[in-house]
Amino acid sequence: METLMVDRVHSSLRLFLHRNAVFLCERLCAQFPSETNVQLLATCYLHNNQPYAAYHILKGKKLPESRYLFAMSCFRMNLLREAEDTLCPVNEPNIEVPSGATGHYLLGVIYRCTGRMSAAAEQFTQALTLDPLLWAAYEELCILGVAEDADECFSEATALRLQQEHTSTSTLEKSNFANENRILSSSLPSSLGDIVPKQMKQLHANNTAEVPGYPHVRATALHVQNSTTSNVAQFDTPSPISTQTSSIVPPPLFRNVHAYQNTISGDTPAKQKANGANQPLRRKHLDEARLKKVSGRLFNQSSESMPRRSARLSRDTTINSNSNISQFGGNGTDHSSGKLRVNSSTPSKLCSTAVRSMQVRKGKPRATENFDEGSRYEVIDEMWTDNMPATSSSVSSTDGRFFEQDKAERIMSQDSKVAVGIRELLGLLRTLGEGFRLSCLFKCQEALEVYRKLPEPQFNTGWVLCQVGKAYFELVDYLEADRYFELAHRLSPCTLDGMDIYSTVLYHLNAEMRLSYLAQELISIDRLSPQAWCAVGNCFALRKDHETALKNFQRAVQLDSRFAYAHTLCGHEYSALEDYENSLKFYRCALQVDERHYNAWYGLGVVYLRQEKFEFAEHHFRRAFQINPRSSVLMCYLGMALHSLKRDEEALEMMEKAIAADKKNPLPKYQKALILLGLLKYTEALEELERLKEIAPHESSMYALMGKIYKQLNILDKAVFCFGIALDLKPPAADLAIIKSAMEKVHLPDELMDDDL
Repeated sequence: METLMVDRVHSSLRLFLHRNAVFLCERLCAQFPSETNVQLLATCYLHNNQPYAAYHILKGKKLPESRYLFAMSCFRMNLLREAEDTLCPVNEPNIEVPSGATGHYLLGVIYRCTGRMSAAAEQFTQALTLDPLLWAAYEELCILGVAEDADECFSEATALRLQQEHTSTSTLEKSNFANENRILSSSLPSSLGDIVPKQMKQLHANNTAEVPGYPHVRATALHVQNSTTSNVAQFDTPSPISTQTSSIVPPPLFRNVHAYQNTISGDTPAKQKANGANQPLRRKHLDEARLKKVSGRLFNQSSESMPRRSARLSRDTTINSNSNISQFGGNGTDHSSGKLRVNSSTPSKLCSTAVRSMQVRKGKPRATENFDEGSRYEVIDEMWTDNMPATSSSVSSTDGRFFEQDKAERIMSQDSKVAVGIRELLGLLRTLGEGFRLSCLFKCQEALEVYRKLPEPQFNTGWVLCQVGKAYFELVDYLEADRYFELAHRLSPCTLDGMDIYSTVLYHLNAEMRLSYLAQELISIDRLSPQAWCAVGNCFALRKDHETALKNFQRAVQLDSRFAYAHTLCGHEYSALEDYENSLKFYRCALQVDERHYNAWYGLGVVYLRQEKFEFAEHHFRRAFQINPRSSVLMCYLGMALHSLKRDEEALEMMEKAIAADKKNPLPKYQKALILLGLLKYTEALEELERLKEIAPHESSMYALMGKIYKQLNILDKAVFCFGIALDLKPPAADLAIIKSAMEKVHLPDELMDDDL
C-alpha cells in the first residue's frame, strides 16, 4: 500500500496535479508517518504554493533533505535568518550544508539578499565546484561581477571530471544489476524436468510480459534466423522460465558458430552413432520412470501415423520456402506436452544448447541429418538430461565470453557518446557563460562578438536575443536594441524577461504606439509580472503623465520587491515630480536589492546634482562609473559634477573620455564647450559647438550657448542670429524666457548680462 501511494503521489506531481498529490500524501503520512514520507508531503506543499504548511511539518527535523526543504520553505516565506540557521547552524559550524550544490546555491542566494556579497560569492563558487552544470550559480556570480572566465569554469578538466563521475555511477549501477542477475540465475532450474507442463502452459501464456530493466525488450518468442547464406527456418520458442529471468536480456544466439562447433561437435556425433547402433542396449540402462516419461512424451504414436513434418511445423513456425529445415518436433498429437519445443527467449543455457546444436549441423547434407527418428529423439532426450552438466558448463563459459565482449563494446560505445555529449554541452555553456559574464561587466562589444559565435539554433532563441538587445541598449544603440528585442518577442512571445528593458528602449525612441501595444500585450500574457507593469508605466511616462506612471511602477514593486529596476523607475518618476526625498528612498531600495545596479547610483547622483550637493553627486556618479566604466553618459555626468566642484581639468579630461566612448552622444560635447567657456577658451568652445551642430543641428540650447560666446567675443550680429535660431527651435518653457532676455540685452555691457545660459 505504501509503495503504491508513493508512486501515485510522484505521478500526480509529474502531471502537475498538486492538490491530488497533497491529498494522497496526507493519507500516506497518516498511515505511514515516516520522515521520508513527511519530506514528500513537504515537497507537495511547496509545489502547491503552501510553504507555510511545509514549514509547520518540517520544523525540528534533522535529516539533510528535511533541512533543505525547511530552508526552502523559510526562503519562500522571506524568513531569511531562519533559513540560514537551518542550512548552516551557528552552534554546529562543522555540519555540512544539505543537498550538496543546490544547498550551497540556496545559501548563496540568502547571503546575497542580506547584503553579504563576498559570502554569497563563496557559496555560489562552492555550488559550481560540486556541480559544474549548475548554470544558476554561474549566473549569480556574473551578476555579482566576480565570475571567473567561462573557459576556466567549463574547461576540458571539467569535462573529464564529469565523464569520470558518469563512468563511476554507471559502473555502480551495472554492478548492482549484475548482482541482481546473479541472484536470479542461481534460482533457475537445471533442466526442463523442473518445470511441469502445466507451468509451461501458464508461462507461455504470459510470455509477452515487458522486461522491467529494459522497457523496449519484451519476453516474447524470438525469431531465430540466419541473416546471410544459411537456410535455417525461424523458430517460435516461447520461454518456459520468462518470469524468473524477466530482467535478463538473452545472449546473442548466432555469434561465433565455430566456437560452438568446437565445444559440441566432439560429443554429439559420437552419441548419435552409438544410439543408432545400440538403441536397445541403451534403453536398458535408462531409468524406468524416465523411460516412461520419454516414451509418453515422444513415442505414444507409431511412426506410420505421424503427420509429415512440414504439416506439423506449419502450425508452430513460419517456414522459409527456400530453406533446408532442421527442426526438433513432437509427435503431432494435440497435447502440448507431446511437443518438445525450444524457447530461445530464455537465457537458459539448456535452450541455447539445442538451438546452437542445430546451427552446427546446418551446413551438412540433408541425407546425413535424416537418421532414425527413434534414435534422434533419444539423442535429444539424452542431451537434455544425461549430459546436461558438461554441455551446459561449456556453453555457459563460451556464451559468457561473448556476452562480456558484447557488453564491453556497448559500454565503450555508450561512454564515447557520453564523452562527446559532455564536451558539446560544456562548449555551449562556455560560449553562453562568457557572453553573459562580459555583459554583466558591461563589456558589451566583446559580449556581442561572443554571442555571434553561437550556432544559429541557439542564437535564435528568446534568451540570447534579449541578451543581445540588452548589450545594444547599454551601448546606447537603441535602434539595434529595438530590432533584437522585437525579434526575441516575436520568437518567444510569452517570455517576459527583458521586456522591461525593451519598453525603456521604445521610450527612448519615442515609439508611443508600439510601446502602448507592447504594454497591453504583456498585461494580457501575465498581469502579475513586474515587467508588464513597468511597460505600462513607461507608456504613461512617455506621455508626461508622471503620477499615473508612478502608480504602475509601484504596482511592479508590489508584485516583486526584489525587482531592482522597478524601484529605480519609481525613483526617476519622483525625481521628475521634484519629490527628491522619495526619489532617494527608492534609489536606495534598488541598491539594497542589487548593489551593482548602476542606474540607481546614477539616479542618486542626479538628485544630489540638482540639490547642488556636488560632493555627494560626484561620489555616486563615480560609484556608477566603477560598475559601468564604458558608459558615455556616466562619464559625462561625472565630468559635470567635477566641473561644479571647480575641478575643471579633471572635468575636461572626463569629457574627452565620454566623447571618445560615444561620438554620437551630443551631451559631452555640449558640456565640454561649457567647461571651455568657463576657462575663457572661446575659440575652442566655438569649435566644439560647430562639431556638435553636425550631430544635433536642432538643439536650441546649443545655439543659445553660441550666441553667448559671440556676445563675449563682441560679435553682436552673430550673437543675435544664434539667439533667434534658438527661439525658432521652440525651446522648453524654462529656457524660453532666458533666451529672450539674453537677446534683448545683447547690446548691453557684459556686467549687466544674466549668467543663466
